[in-house]
Amino acid sequence: MADSTVQQSRSRDLDKLLLRPGNLVAPTFESGVQLRDDLQEYARLLVIGAGGLGCELLKDLALSGFKNLEVIDMDRIEVTNLNRQFLFRLEDVGKPKAEVAAKRVMERVSGVNIVPHFCRIEDKEIDFYKDFSIIVLGLDSVEARSYINAVACGFLGAYFLTSLVYICFILRIADLESSFFSKACIPETKYDSDDNPLEETVKPMVDGGTEGFKGHARVIMPGSTPCFECTIWLFPPQVKFPLCTLAETPRTAAHCIEYAHLIKWDEVHSGKTFDPDDPEHMKWVYTEAVKRAELFGIQAIASTNAIISAACTLETLKLASGCSKTLSNYLTYNGMEGLHIKVTEFVRDKDCLVCGPGVLIELDTSVTLQKFIDMLEEHPKLLLSKASVRHQTMNLYMQAPPVLEEMTRSNLGLPLFELMGKVSKDIVLVTGTTSKDDKKTSCLRKLCLVFKGQDAIIDMDMAVGA
Repeated sequence: MADSTVQQSRSRDLDKLLLRPGNLVAPTFESGVQLRDDLQEYARLLVIGAGGLGCELLKDLALSGFKNLEVIDMDRIEVTNLNRQFLFRLEDVGKPKAEVAAKRVMERVSGVNIVPHFCRIEDKEIDFYKDFSIIVLGLDSVEARSYINAVACGFLGAYFLTSLVYICFILRIADLESSFFSKACIPETKYDSDDNPLEETVKPMVDGGTEGFKGHARVIMPGSTPCFECTIWLFPPQVKFPLCTLAETPRTAAHCIEYAHLIKWDEVHSGKTFDPDDPEHMKWVYTEAVKRAELFGIQAIASTNAIISAACTLETLKLASGCSKTLSNYLTYNGMEGLHIKVTEFVRDKDCLVCGPGVLIELDTSVTLQKFIDMLEEHPKLLLSKASVRHQTMNLYMQAPPVLEEMTRSNLGLPLFELMGKVSKDIVLVTGTTSKDDKKTSCLRKLCLVFKGQDAIIDMDMAVGA
């Protein structure tokens, strides 16, 4: 009886959104118990990042009725995380964030299943990301956002059915025109001769970010709204804190931590190397940072994570159910002096190398896969090294792991035209490394290949990389 009462209380507000019609719902929204049950049973969400924002996201999504969650994070818990990442305890220091966060939420929210992944996002196969209905980002890295953005945009135009749509067909739980997996969730777009993406290949993303008293939440519908790369200019270059700020006028908790790490440590432990993997060293830095924060009246700002997480969770629920129109398309929050929130509608860059129709490359039918990979290193818009190539569901060549490299090595000497089934024009996904500002980063690019003499129609507006 107690469990039933808790469940009814937990779903009360959700039922108000899903069990009755409204004036702001999506055109195909159909209220009812079936919608709520389908949302809980079939929606699969991936949360990327289990830090301050990621902890809040996992908790909020679980409490909002989503039962099938997965989380991926490559970091281990540090003592300095504990003031704002509320799922972690002192005894968790050194353990993987994803595993501890998943365990804590499942202990508190009955019925939810969270699968943790302790690894880098690049370690997962591209197909791993394909099967999620929505990807929710709680990252603090521009590079990681760029990679996931490229992965999601790389699905555009790829001819496959997502697992959710496939389930709809197999189980016949609902008509695609009326179920919550339908056009209420994904814009009506097709990857046709005009290079509009197939609606079932659109992978929605909800992105959140926080820094001090500031934060943002945004909805990205690849091929429709601006992708991360379209608005990369919104993120200023990463700068290091001036030592004078750390020593004399700290303003944030981060300043206090850096002061303890870069200045105070050497003053107290002359000649002793700081080891971030040593719990005692990390605890010392944490203690000194707290003292400094108290001296200057600086408080940890966990509330910003909670506010941005709430905004991201609401947008995720709207995307999954169609219970209301989604954000258009970028929300900013500033709590520095008073409270200021606004929404800005940014415009998609039609020439974007990531969410656009792909970099156009014209090839002769005799070009081998090896020659094509070599060409990517010299292409002025790509400069991709150590490239792996994928066409539809087939790996043409994989640099790693060794077993896949060995399996696909024989394709290198074959004409790419034949490996792609002798189609005149199609999309390939290429992953590799590129250099930017003397720093190598992983990237994924979508390429539109056109083979000469095969009666392919070349849209010159698409030739962004020719």
